Amino acid sequence: MATGQAPGNPIPAMRTFQPVEHPVVVIGPQYLAQYPVELVVSSKLWTLGENDFKVSDINGTNIFPSQEQKIRTMHRRWEAFRGESKEEKDLLFTAKKSKLFQFKTQLDVFLPNNKGEVPDFKVKGGYGESSCSILLGDSNTLLAQMHRLHSLKTMILDSDSFGVTVYPSVDYAFIVALVVILDEINADRSGED
Repeated sequence: MATGQAPGNPIPAMRTFQPVEHPVVVIGPQYLAQYPVELVVSSKLWTLGENDFKVSDINGTNIFPSQEQKIRTMHRRWEAFRGESKEEKDLLFTAKKSKLFQFKTQLDVFLPNNKGEVPDFKVKGGYGESSCSILLGDSNTLLAQMHRLHSLKTMILDSDSFGVTVYPSVDYAFIVALVVILDEINADRSGED
């Protein structure tokens, strides 16, 4: 007869989220949540011109039925504007590649009032890779993480799908806009972006 007990099943680790010190609002406070927001962003690969994006939560509910911002591309720079506007007063943010030649996409993101060299946000890791992270400025404070989803459904529908975890008190519409820009960079690998 054994007197000692067999060790029990290990308890799965819980993912902890370091809260941001101040809420991160770029597009609007209505896109903040006090909990991690899990989104699925999918784009059809076969569309011509602008990609057709669908953003849904983990239940499949469409989150953005209409485009919330207009993104304009200039040489290696992307500007996001509120609505259909292209006026300076409606500029939400500017994103640009960190380095001219790079194997991993890295974006520096600047808010309109930032005229300095230090970006307000950084995107590290390539869209074509399995995952990437969105960080606050030059810190290691994570705001969101994105990872490629592979399934039979996405292969049949010829679409790219990404799981995006947006941390609490971070503008998830802003994070989705960055995902759209990363998709555009990935679609144009000619180096002319």
